[in-house]
Amino acid sequence: MTARIFLSCWSSAVSDLEKKCHQSRNFLKGTALEIQPQFQDHVQNKKRTENTEKTKVVEPLDYENVILQRRVQIYSDPLRDLLIFPIEDVSVSLLCRQRRTVQSTVPEDALKKAQSLFVKECIKTYSSDWFVVNYKYEEYSGDFRMLPCKSFRPDKIPSHVFEIDEDFEKDEDSSSLCSQKGGVIKQGWLHKANVNSTITVTMKVFKRRYFYLSQLTDGSYILNSYKDEKISKESKGCIFLDACNDVVQCPKMRRYAFELKTIDKYSHYLAAETEQEMEEWLVTLRKIIQSNTESLVQEKKDAVESVQGQFVNKHLPSYGRETDQLNKLSRNDGRQNIFSFDPEVQRLDFSGIEPDVKPFEEKCSRRFVVCCQDFSLNLLAQLSDRAEEGPTNVEPFFLSLALFDLKSNCKISADFHVDLNPPCVRDMLQEGSEPRAEGAPGQGPGQGLVHAAASLLQGVFSVTNPHTEIFLVARVEKVLQGSIAHCAEPYMKNSDPGKTAQKVHKVAKQVCSRLGQYRMPFGWAARPVFKDSQGTLDADGKFSPLYKQDSGKLSNEDMLKLLAEYKKPEKTKLQVIPAQLNIIIKDIPLEFTTSYIPIKPFEKGCEDVAVEVEELVPEVAKYCYPFTVYKNHLYVYPLHLKYENQKVFAKARNIAVCVEFRDSDEADARPLKCIYGKPGGPLLTTHAYAAVLHHNQSPEFYDEIKIELPIHLHQKHHLLFTFYHVSCEINTKATSKKQDTVETQVGFSWVPLLKDGRVVPLERQLPVSCSLPPGYLGLQPSMDAKWVDGAKPLFKIRIHLDSTIYTQDMHLHKFFHHCQLVQAGAKEVPGELVKYLKCLHAMEIQVMIQFLPVILMQLFRVLTNVTQEDEVAVNCTMVLLHIVSKCHEEGLDHYLRSFLKYVFRAEKPSAKQAKMTHEILVLSMATILKQSADFLAINKLLKVKYLQYLLPRGQRFPESYQHALHSLLLAIIPHVTIRYNEIPEESRNVNFSLANFLKRCLTFMDRGFVFNLINDYISGFSPKDPKLLVEYKFEFLQTICNHEHYIPLNLPMTFSKPKLQRVQDTNLEYSLTDEYCRHHFLVGMLLREASVALQDNYDIRYTAISVLKNLLIKHAFDNRYQHKVRPVLLDSQAAHHWLSCFQGTVLWGAHAGGGRRDASTPGVCQACCAHAAQPCAEPGALCVTAVSQQIRRSSMRSSVSHCSRLDQFEIRTLLMCYLYIVKMISEGWCLLPTGGCQKDKGPSVLVCKVPSLRFLNSQCTVLHFLSDTLLAYWNKFSPQELINHTAAERKSQTMPALRSRAGVRLQHLGSLESSFTLNHSTYAGTSEADIVHQALLEGNIATEVCLTVLDTISFFTQSFKTQLLSNDGHNPLMKKVFDIHLAFLKNGQSEAALKHVFASLRAFISKFPSAFFKGRVNMCAALCYEILKCCTSKVSSTRNEASALLYLLMRNNFEFTKRRTFLRTHLQIIIAVSQLIADVALSGGTRFQDSLLIINNFANSDRPMKATAFPSEVKDLTKRIRTVLMATAQMKEHEKDPEMLVDLQYSLAKSYASTPELRKTWLDSMAKIHVKNGDFSEAAMCYVHVAALVAEFLHRKTGAADLNWPKGYFTSQKLFPSGCAAFRKITPNIDEEGAMKEDGGMMDVHYSEEVLVELLEQCIDGLWKAERYETISEVSKLIIPIYEKRREFEKLTQLYRTLHGAYAKILEVMHSRKRLLGTFFRVAFYGQTFFEEEDGKEYVYKEPKLTGLSEISFRLLKLYGEKFGSETVKIIQDSNKVNIKDLDPKYAHIQVTYVKPYFEDKEMSERKTEFERNHNINRFVFETPYTLSGKKHGSVEEQCKKRTILTTLNSFPYVKKRIPVNYEHQVNLKPIDVATDEIKDKTAELQQLCSSAGDVDMIQLQLKLQGCVSVQVNAGPLAYARAFLSDSQSSKYPAKKVNELKEMFRKFIQACGIALELNERLIKEDQVEYHEGLKSNFQDMVKELSDIIHEQACTAHGEPTEVALCAGKLTKLRAGWELKM
Repeated sequence: MTARIFLSCWSSAVSDLEKKCHQSRNFLKGTALEIQPQFQDHVQNKKRTENTEKTKVVEPLDYENVILQRRVQIYSDPLRDLLIFPIEDVSVSLLCRQRRTVQSTVPEDALKKAQSLFVKECIKTYSSDWFVVNYKYEEYSGDFRMLPCKSFRPDKIPSHVFEIDEDFEKDEDSSSLCSQKGGVIKQGWLHKANVNSTITVTMKVFKRRYFYLSQLTDGSYILNSYKDEKISKESKGCIFLDACNDVVQCPKMRRYAFELKTIDKYSHYLAAETEQEMEEWLVTLRKIIQSNTESLVQEKKDAVESVQGQFVNKHLPSYGRETDQLNKLSRNDGRQNIFSFDPEVQRLDFSGIEPDVKPFEEKCSRRFVVCCQDFSLNLLAQLSDRAEEGPTNVEPFFLSLALFDLKSNCKISADFHVDLNPPCVRDMLQEGSEPRAEGAPGQGPGQGLVHAAASLLQGVFSVTNPHTEIFLVARVEKVLQGSIAHCAEPYMKNSDPGKTAQKVHKVAKQVCSRLGQYRMPFGWAARPVFKDSQGTLDADGKFSPLYKQDSGKLSNEDMLKLLAEYKKPEKTKLQVIPAQLNIIIKDIPLEFTTSYIPIKPFEKGCEDVAVEVEELVPEVAKYCYPFTVYKNHLYVYPLHLKYENQKVFAKARNIAVCVEFRDSDEADARPLKCIYGKPGGPLLTTHAYAAVLHHNQSPEFYDEIKIELPIHLHQKHHLLFTFYHVSCEINTKATSKKQDTVETQVGFSWVPLLKDGRVVPLERQLPVSCSLPPGYLGLQPSMDAKWVDGAKPLFKIRIHLDSTIYTQDMHLHKFFHHCQLVQAGAKEVPGELVKYLKCLHAMEIQVMIQFLPVILMQLFRVLTNVTQEDEVAVNCTMVLLHIVSKCHEEGLDHYLRSFLKYVFRAEKPSAKQAKMTHEILVLSMATILKQSADFLAINKLLKVKYLQYLLPRGQRFPESYQHALHSLLLAIIPHVTIRYNEIPEESRNVNFSLANFLKRCLTFMDRGFVFNLINDYISGFSPKDPKLLVEYKFEFLQTICNHEHYIPLNLPMTFSKPKLQRVQDTNLEYSLTDEYCRHHFLVGMLLREASVALQDNYDIRYTAISVLKNLLIKHAFDNRYQHKVRPVLLDSQAAHHWLSCFQGTVLWGAHAGGGRRDASTPGVCQACCAHAAQPCAEPGALCVTAVSQQIRRSSMRSSVSHCSRLDQFEIRTLLMCYLYIVKMISEGWCLLPTGGCQKDKGPSVLVCKVPSLRFLNSQCTVLHFLSDTLLAYWNKFSPQELINHTAAERKSQTMPALRSRAGVRLQHLGSLESSFTLNHSTYAGTSEADIVHQALLEGNIATEVCLTVLDTISFFTQSFKTQLLSNDGHNPLMKKVFDIHLAFLKNGQSEAALKHVFASLRAFISKFPSAFFKGRVNMCAALCYEILKCCTSKVSSTRNEASALLYLLMRNNFEFTKRRTFLRTHLQIIIAVSQLIADVALSGGTRFQDSLLIINNFANSDRPMKATAFPSEVKDLTKRIRTVLMATAQMKEHEKDPEMLVDLQYSLAKSYASTPELRKTWLDSMAKIHVKNGDFSEAAMCYVHVAALVAEFLHRKTGAADLNWPKGYFTSQKLFPSGCAAFRKITPNIDEEGAMKEDGGMMDVHYSEEVLVELLEQCIDGLWKAERYETISEVSKLIIPIYEKRREFEKLTQLYRTLHGAYAKILEVMHSRKRLLGTFFRVAFYGQTFFEEEDGKEYVYKEPKLTGLSEISFRLLKLYGEKFGSETVKIIQDSNKVNIKDLDPKYAHIQVTYVKPYFEDKEMSERKTEFERNHNINRFVFETPYTLSGKKHGSVEEQCKKRTILTTLNSFPYVKKRIPVNYEHQVNLKPIDVATDEIKDKTAELQQLCSSAGDVDMIQLQLKLQGCVSVQVNAGPLAYARAFLSDSQSSKYPAKKVNELKEMFRKFIQACGIALELNERLIKEDQVEYHEGLKSNFQDMVKELSDIIHEQACTAHGEPTEVALCAGKLTKLRAGWELKM
């Protein structure tokens, strides 16, 4: 089959060569000499940087050879469609040309009659069918928007409900439990005592509450309390009566009081207001308790029948039948492709997509029908004999309609002639009219169909450029009678119309009989056509009045002036003829063409027929289109005749012009019958007359004569004009002979149609001849023939050619004429053809477009027949390029595409040695590019389509062609990579066109050769290229990768290696190696380039990511692969690499800012051994098999670069691609065999091996990534949150972003999450509907994420069940899988997604029961916690599903223990409820009760369990849960009070001494609260207590083999011989953990040595954060033996490193003294009304760091102010004893006093460090000054003080930050005792400062010295001496006290002396003077003191001295200064 070559890719030219010749020549003067050095430099630079900057070029494999060698393997593969091109890929067909006419517009014998080559080619073009090369899969060769699958978007996007979307106001307690079935049993006021009161219950703790007793749906009863009767408010508490076992009176407690006793020996105290009310309550409550005790089953059954029961009965049986396969089918039901919700898919913007190529067709302008209905004037008469016809016009009138464009100032349509005369008037013309001889038969193509045009009253007009200044003009003519004024006068008069009408009719009859064939102008009217520029018809518009025609204003130019005047009616002076013109515009009916050929659909006999009126389109390129139909019309316009000076003829006034078309000038020649007649006559006639102007010797004409030209025109064809003088005189008495002389010839004129062989339609001035001699065409004006007025040009005409077979262009005519001569055998002159080819550049653009197919086909014909003349081929190619360029400039590229697809047909060369067209084209282009850069003027290259696909690809094209193609490519490269800045648009188009060209080459040529071309082109780019070139590169790659057979091109099959090589390449086997890129060339190249791009800036990353995503979307929607089996050949190691590195990219993007580009780094994962690349049969995979491959580099950077952090779009896109890959791999793998490896035994696609453990680990990482990243991203905001947040942003940038919960979530986003925060600014300025739609998409994506992850882990658990079950399911792999399940419950999923999550969890529990019910309890505990949270959901279906799952968990546990018990689940649910209460997370009390009811109903309706103890145990569990829930109300009440909250939790922890797990739960909860509030010391103590609890448990259970404890327990006795006692050195409070009771609560507690080690490690971490480094060693002592026993030396190393750090920290803080371990305050509360049981209580609060008194006072004031009201809380400022009676009970009083740790002297000496004085302290002191006179302060002799020592219940630090004071001791100090105490304190301060070894605080030392010795502040110490030691005063006090004071003064003086000596040693020179002052002051003080007590100051040696300060070292001072008696 011959090759078919198309010109398609290189189809649009960009530059302005022809428009800007000079500029373009400068632009293009980059000749070969200029470009070559540039290119050489470019190549050399690239080579220099190649080794360091870019991955080396990988040569692709020999594709055809591989296909041949592996033919058997490929054809035996079940999925061979993925490996080979389909056989039916390309075909050729003839497409019948679609005509809009009933018959062809080309006359039957046209080709025979045609003689001109151009005419013949035109006729062939219009009559031949379309020749089409069909590419069966062409729809798949573009991007995803071009796919035949148009269901990208679901018809209706599902709406998903999220928890956050539910009405926030309708929270749990807004609807009371009292509304439950059963209703309210009793209600009323009661007084209630606080159940958590720790003091004796007395009257003061009772509160008045309104109680409702109601029955729940499961038959149980609840007692709710409210602040008042309004139950719509929040409940203050609830009592579940099924937990109560008795009710008794309690008169001692309070009047009318009674006690409700619970099963747990806990009591609720209530009191009625009257005895009668008490009795009623007692009777009711006793009856209920009795009913609970007796278990009245029948009564309960009535209550069980509820809505929840229906849910149970309906769904419970189905849960037992669930399987993974059924769950998968359920997930796939109605599921959408995840890419359906991608924003780009949703937009489906087709702007960048080239429209479908359509065949050439006639241009459709704005078309409308003008329907002429009636024309009447005011002179009417009854002319018909039939009365029903009514009065008519008294004479015939004729209308001609045409369009005039006032804006363009021209006529834009041909004339449409209409005869509206009724038959009786038309008959007036038949009388006496003698038609002229018709001459030769005409050429009318419509003769056989239409014999007369009289009946056509409708014309179809078309307008290419509609606007408001286009007018429809109606010209009215009548039979020639006289002057216009004379003829119009009767119609303009108003007198006696009847008489005038008869008179006018009588004259008209005479005129018609004599002059019926002559017309005269009469009037005109006009109306606008369009309302606007969009082409809206003004259908309601009316015509203007009929204006009288001015005989001097007849031309079209005059008409345009009249229209301009008509537009201004207020200024018009036009005369109006009264008339009615009824012409309307309507829809297009059946019609004829302008040649009167009927248009489809056409029914014969139909009356509603219209004829097309030719539009006179402006000669502008944009309005032109390639001709497709035969049309050959000539329009002749007589314009003007100047006869005023003629002297030849006597009479020449009423001049008529007769037009004829003749083909000979012989004497006997006859006119041709080819002129279109007017209404009333035949369709074609031999002559036509112009309208006659009465008595005018220089008449103007406006007539249009339309002629059907013959097919062949020769030199004798001409127009003949005959002029007649028409006699208008009507003489009734004249003879008949006179009557015959109506017309007299007054001249002849003629014009030949052809000039130089072509029609020249110009305005012509012709001379007029007096006669018509034979051979007149040869006459010249200078000859002797008789001419009028000296042969002057008297007659002016215009000719308009409207032909699709004749051209008026001289260059085109000469080119075809030359080609015709050559074909005829004429001798070819060298260079002649080149000359004509070059002249074609000057061809007019409109001519080029109109005859585009004909011209292009002839040029290709010339090109094909070239033998050796390169110049002809080059010039012919240049013309082709010029045409392409012009079409591109005018935006008419689609015509080129249509030509290529439907018209072009390659012809075999006539000469044997001639080359094929495609080869000549390539050689010519290469030549052009080498000679100059002119090629860039057309820049869109040739896309060649070949049809020799039946031959082997290697034989289809000669090597010379391949060499030429390679040369052309090399010539193109520098124009793209070097000159891109100079010619950006051209270089982009070249790049795109080249990609399309090579893509099509892959269909026909040797694919290995094309791969090499692609490789060479890409090698021309560099990693350091600017952004523009990177875009070019990715556009090129994307176009290539969009090939319809992209999958086979990548050879998705395995390429085995030798064993030795496999061993050597272990590390690189699945990276993006050279070998991989060679075998899978396109995907390898794309991924390599993408990997580099992802390390660049945002724009380049965006481009790369978009290419990858669009390719994936395309394959996701490719219906060729959607129903195929999807096996995946994916080696585990490959999967490990590529999946793990993908997450690295996203995480890197989220956290990092960049990293250097390292193109040489090997990729970390490979695009899978082929089939991994096609997850499977999803071709997209191949493009992304390694989407993560080189992407991993992004997360492996070693240094920071310019790369910015990935933004939301990038992360989102990468995650969606990642998700799609994971989904496809999972689906494909499900069908894999699980057996061993089939080594080369069968189809390659099924070769598979069992996933390895390495892959197992990679899958774990993937699954973890899914939960951590995907869910964190998509589930951070629900759709409603998105709407709310966006609305809030719009409303105000300063308002809260979301509702409370969402706001909190936004505030606490971590670093990773914050990088995924939705970019709400994207939606700024969008409509509300857009935001809602975006929210809808987000919700669907989130749901699809969930379903995909569920698919993956379902597949995973099936594949690796054995590994997951190892060690009874307690292994890291199981933990990761389970954590993903939990992630769904933790992150808010949609209602639909949660339904599938619960189903998956049910299957998971059934499949792995041992993981939940055997060994450690972690998984069971975590699951219970999350399920219980879901039980409070606002979405009812979620609550139902969660309740069902919890029930099934219990049931599975029961079955697992062989129906003995479900103790584990029972205990873990209680613990989970406690955790939820502790976390204040158990919101939705009412909804939680609903869930408990559902669980009860499950138990009651579960038939298989009826005969077991299971239902009763479930009921017992719900009772216990309700008991635990009692604390919920108080937890919520004190949610914002951290101290009170911790106290409540501490009391609960104490109450669970017998249940270690529950106690641990509350301690853990307390730790969380402390960490949240920054109280790290208290948190650390909680961790220590938890560890001690476990240690005590292990200690007690050691050796208890009969309880089947784990093996680790038997060794614990050696390590923990004293249990919790081992922790006493850390805290003495630890003895609390020794109170553990050994009862049922100890069962199923699976603590082990491993658990203890984890907790001890947690303790170390907590103590480090608390800065209590000294205790870390004590904890380490407990861990070290365990590590040593296990030989865990690495952990020992780490632990000792931690210890080293701790000791280093100790030294650091001791040196810096910057560690502050807390400040203490005594806080007392007063006000029973407010504080209830807290009233009168005293606590010691531990506050962080250096908290001031004002700070804690403000905090407490704010805290309790919010609770009680800011105006009702007061702070008591002093520390005196408070008299409660003095306080106003209307206020809440809080007393805050600063206290400091108190130590006895001995204890102080033992606690040497600052840490020891702040750790394990339980005694505190504060002092209150007073005087005996009652004043607070007085003189030294009067001043007393009271010292208060407080002892707390526990030591600080403790698990609480406040501890109650349990003992208070007060000491009153008298004045002398106060003095002794003050001097003692000063002495101690100085001693402490001086004892700091080598680290003295000089500032503090000098400040203290100054306070002690300076004279000006010396009032202190000396004042005490004067007051108590002077002679006059000392006798008043006991001698013992005086001696104590003297002794303290001795020590004081000694300390001062030592401090001064130390100061002297340490000061610098600038402080010497200051020190001397201190010494002087000290001497003065010592001297005065000696005088007071009569003692002398001396040295230790007894030598008196004035100033006896020793200058020696301190170590040599034996006694220092002392006072001797």
